[in-house]
Amino acid sequence: MLRSGLAHAQTPPAEIARILAPSGTLRVAINFGNPVLAQRDPATGAPRGVSAELAAELGRRLGLPVQFVTYDSAGRVTDAGKQGAWDLCFLAIDPVRAQGILFSAPYVVIEGTYLVLQASPLQAIGDVDRPGQRVAVGRGSAYDLYLTRALRHAELVRAPSSPEAVEWFRRDRLDAAAGVKQPLVDYARANPDTRVIPGRFMVIEQAVGIPQGRDAALPWLRAFVEEMKASGFVARGLAASGQADAEVAPPAT
Repeated sequence: MLRSGLAHAQTPPAEIARILAPSGTLRVAINFGNPVLAQRDPATGAPRGVSAELAAELGRRLGLPVQFVTYDSAGRVTDAGKQGAWDLCFLAIDPVRAQGILFSAPYVVIEGTYLVLQASPLQAIGDVDRPGQRVAVGRGSAYDLYLTRALRHAELVRAPSSPEAVEWFRRDRLDAAAGVKQPLVDYARANPDTRVIPGRFMVIEQAVGIPQGRDAALPWLRAFVEEMKASGFVARGLAASGQADAEVAPPAT
């Protein structure tokens, strides 16, 4: 199965490039709001990280120039996709997003959890969903979409982006900030008056997405992602960008 997928990814028909990038340039949305997947080069400001590495490899294989279109939140990536602003994105799989985006299987799996103050009475994930609790989230993020469906009692306070959600949590004295585990752990390490609640409220499956209507390119794209996982490309990209704690997604079934 994998062998045929690898061959399919290595010999893409010319029409795949035309389907994925009708303009002749592969416009790739990069979300700087998720530092596990994308970071700004401190010298140039250009995108780097596993998402940028995957995009560059895709462009190389398809013979297409790559143009990065950058955003500071996943919600803005999704909104821009509705306006036709990009050809390829790197977002978490979610039923709401799937109404307009076709996804590969995940290539990275990360966890969503909560940041609280050290003095907070909240000790476990289940403690957060109680009346009167206010939780900061980045608007349109995977965990915003998930918690909108999952929380029954706590109130979500939506900041424009995930980094701003942490700022709002501190500024407005909210009860918790929801987000990707790794940057929250980093924040707590730098701010000892905060801590990350053990465990997770969700597994966030990060995948490659393309706009609806380009279905004919999806089998090739899915085979490409499976090859990138199996070959170690994704693991190397995570390690090179200092994100070795992130988990490469298992093979698609």
